[in-house]
This record gives sequence, structure tokens and C-alpha cells, in this order.
Amino acid sequence: MKDRYLSVDQVAEMLGTTARFPRRLIAERRITFVKVGRHVRIPESAVDAFIQAHTVKPITTRSTHAKAVA
Repeated sequence: MKDRYLSVDQVAEMLGTTARFPRRLIAERRITFVKVGRHVRIPESAVDAFIQAHTVKPITTRSTHAKAVA
């Protein structure tokens, strides 16, 4: 499958942020990017990987009430 290369504005829209946030990720080398002349493009898979790496999943604990009833 071919990867789409997104502009900074497209990445910002995808993340629900302003363009400043993806630019900061690029400046800090926290996301993969490709320079095409003066332009910067970010592979869609890099955005997906960034989202996946920063997704916090809820902790599931066993209910103490369920143990007491059983």
C-alpha cells in the first residue's frame, strides 16, 4: 500500500490542532518527515504511528465489590 504524503496543514487538521503543533514535531524531530524542495511532507503512516504511540488506554481493575459478593 502506498503512503500518502500530507502537508503540515493536513496533519494539523487530522490531529485537530493548529499548524504550529506539527511544525514543532518536525523541528524537534519527533515525527518522520520528507523534505521536497522547500516543502515538508509527513507520511500518513507516521501520523498514525504518532497517534498510536501517544494513545493512553484506560486501566481496567477488578472490582472489589465483585469479590466480596462471590
